[in-house]
Amino acid sequence: MNYLPVLERIDSWFDAVRSRHPGVIPCKPGCNACCHGPFDISVADVVAVRAGVGALSPAAQTRVRSNATTLLTQMLGFEPSWRAPYDVAQLGEERFDSLVEQLADAPCPLLDESGVCSIYAHRPFICRLMGLGIETPQNDVVPNSCPIQAEFPAYNALPAQPFDLEAWEREEDLALQNGSLALFGSETQRHFETTIATAILL
Repeated sequence: MNYLPVLERIDSWFDAVRSRHPGVIPCKPGCNACCHGPFDISVADVVAVRAGVGALSPAAQTRVRSNATTLLTQMLGFEPSWRAPYDVAQLGEERFDSLVEQLADAPCPLLDESGVCSIYAHRPFICRLMGLGIETPQNDVVPNSCPIQAEFPAYNALPAQPFDLEAWEREEDLALQNGSLALFGSETQRHFETTIATAILL
């Protein structure tokens, strides 16, 4: 299963919200306020990230891998026992959250010299969802986590937008199985999660 069309459904949803609220949502390529600090991505996202990096020019790949090595070195400074394949579960939620907090200002290794994501079309799920709060059909609300939303009053006041997260996760499920097969040769690692930096270096 090709994961990119599943990810692009997030983009379509985001664009529909933008159309309903013209001029309100500041998110666009080049805005990188949320592109800092390590965060967890799925095994399917890992495959997408690696495909995106693989499509870059040799020089860009070298730069991205250098950035990723720098961030991994910083992460290992706080968690020296963390080992490849750098599964977030190896650290546990509390230790990983502490790591995220310690490196909250570290730029994503995929940002280019001008601050634009170098693999924008292959960026992970969370990167696409960031910038809007969501409300599921079950009335669960995931708040907007944009770190600069307070600078835009109308955007800051925008309520959570309807999104069928469970239906999307059902589509994602096959991509997780395929990602596990691609990375580990079996479906047993479908719940594997790591960071963008470690995904680049795996």
